[in-house]
Amino acid sequence: MSNCCIFAGQGAQVPGMGKDFAESDPEMMRLFDTANAVLGFDIRKICFEGPAEELTKSNVCQPAIFVTSYAAYLSLQKKRPTEFACAAGLSLGEWGALCAAGVLDFDSTLKVLEARGRFMQEACEATPSGMIAIIGATPDQLKAVCEKSGCTVANVNSAAQQVLSGAKDAIAAAAAAAKELGIKRAIPLATAGAFHSPFMAPAREKLAKVLESVEFKAPGMPVLSNVTGRPHSSDAGAIKAMMLEQVTSTTNWAADVAAAKELGVTRFVEFGPGKVLSGLVKKIDATLETANVSDLATLEATVAAL
Repeated sequence: MSNCCIFAGQGAQVPGMGKDFAESDPEMMRLFDTANAVLGFDIRKICFEGPAEELTKSNVCQPAIFVTSYAAYLSLQKKRPTEFACAAGLSLGEWGALCAAGVLDFDSTLKVLEARGRFMQEACEATPSGMIAIIGATPDQLKAVCEKSGCTVANVNSAAQQVLSGAKDAIAAAAAAAKELGIKRAIPLATAGAFHSPFMAPAREKLAKVLESVEFKAPGMPVLSNVTGRPHSSDAGAIKAMMLEQVTSTTNWAADVAAAKELGVTRFVEFGPGKVLSGLVKKIDATLETANVSDLATLEATVAAL
């Protein structure tokens, strides 16, 4: 069976994440200690104890989910070395996939994600904006909602579930348009702002300056791009450019899953808190197998499944 490793995105965070791995393995505890040193604040304590309000801040949340996901990934590789046909992740999770593929090292990934989260938070605070999930819309209905509201598509999670981004009044207009068109559900999301949209342009510009000093290498395995829904090229500069584009572009998770299937993948193994991506994989194609590693219990279950 061919496997794809997938890495959790923002919103999956929960106090207590990563604690299992660190307390049972000195090597994983050192990983969190390294993260503390690189970031200059106690991310280990925030991951293990919270509070949830602190963990939700984008500049904390993004590196916190990454270090927890990477600890989960390394824990599996120690217990049951596994070759993956490809790697993918949703939004910040794509950075975890790039790290697992050797494109950039652990320390650099942490620094990038702290800056990325901070810049995105600043962009959110500069202009009131938000996101809304649209469930059960046809392509024509979705297009009509965007045209009526001025929102743009931020995430394509599956054929039945998309997320739109826009100004606060545009989100309200999208909810009204969805109701008018008879769309099954339209749910405003509790996000800091309009991620993966033109509202994030200031964050993209600031992140570009940070990435100038970060070394990227060719991936050791295919990593699927949220922007193109295809594997990244082997050119380090092109990967860097695509990861900048990802900040303001639609993330197409459904296309990533389709690309993994083309590579022969039949099972997706999710690393990090929760199992949101596993759930989306099943909604896209119920015949695909999923597993997740978020703590010691799920680690043991996934080792047994593999």
